Amino acid sequence: MRYLNELFHNPILMSAVSAWFVAQILKTILHTALTRSFNAERLIGTGGMPSSHSATVTGLATAVFLKCGPGSVEFALAGALAIIVMYDALGIRRQAGKHAQVLNEMMDTMEKMEQVDWNTLSPDDRLKEFLGHTPLQVAAGVIVGVLMAILMCVKVFR
Repeated sequence: MRYLNELFHNPILMSAVSAWFVAQILKTILHTALTRSFNAERLIGTGGMPSSHSATVTGLATAVFLKCGPGSVEFALAGALAIIVMYDALGIRRQAGKHAQVLNEMMDTMEKMEQVDWNTLSPDDRLKEFLGHTPLQVAAGVIVGVLMAILMCVKVFR
């Protein structure tokens, strides 16, 4: 039981987890407002505004910065991880999402031309388009992460 108590009172971990949670809730609210329909997948899914990946790693890195200092090995590791994750979200994952969108559009066109029958395919055969992020979505995730780390490290766990 002591381990669980320590886990849930770890401000660095709670900064990362709370940043992810807040980003996912904001993402779901924004998606619902824009599309006027609730999609439960947005609560745990990738892609969208703000980037929960960026929020999580920024929350982690900011909390480590606040607790361990800018010259610590821990901050160097958390900062490097944050850079890699955000670079990946802006690059490879964003491009993969664009490719999925083009391929899904091609399948839709082929269906209209009666060259493929979607009824013979499962819904899982459509490629997932929400994968990566725009620079604005990553920046919004960074803001969420920094704010949650400040809240968790400065206010909650004094």
